Amino acid sequence: MTEKGKMKKGSGKGSNMCLVVTGLVIAILLLIVILALTVFKPQHPISRVSSIKLQDMDMSFDIFSMRVKLNVTLHVDVSVENTNMFGFKYSDSSAKLNYRGKKVGEAPIPNGKISSGEIKLLKVTLTVMADRLFSNSQFPSDAASGTLPLNTMTRIFGEVNILGFIKVHVDSSSSCDFNLNLSDKTVEDKKCKDSTKLD
Repeated sequence: MTEKGKMKKGSGKGSNMCLVVTGLVIAILLLIVILALTVFKPQHPISRVSSIKLQDMDMSFDIFSMRVKLNVTLHVDVSVENTNMFGFKYSDSSAKLNYRGKKVGEAPIPNGKISSGEIKLLKVTLTVMADRLFSNSQFPSDAASGTLPLNTMTRIFGEVNILGFIKVHVDSSSSCDFNLNLSDKTVEDKKCKDSTKLD
């Protein structure tokens, strides 16, 4: 066989090897994508407000300034369940306290990570901004009735990293309406709604 013939034969083997390697790489990538969309498909982490407790409440009348002084601190427990097969990192999250649609309190939720299948309990302390509460025209009538209608809104922003290169952004929230009984200092009629968005 001539040198030219040997070169052609060797060149053909090299081309076949390249095709085989390329085919294997494509097959592996397809398998990873299929796994990511089926077995490892991102799930919705679930955040729920487990409990709302009145930690402290002090209401008094300052005769010199002729103003009512109010100090209310609420303790909110939020449970976050990561239903994914991969860890869930969250950051820039917060809890807000609202009175008749207006924010009267806010607290940051420290950044963290939740392992696969883990349920993590987040403890948040919310303090009422009294000046915002008093500036609402409906506060005097609500205070006179002995009940304040309040709402807590917790939002958990995070990211699920699948197989190291697929990142899914998560926005999980829980909104709870409840009444604060001023006479016996209890939380009543709590109703919550949970929702999660994947992006």
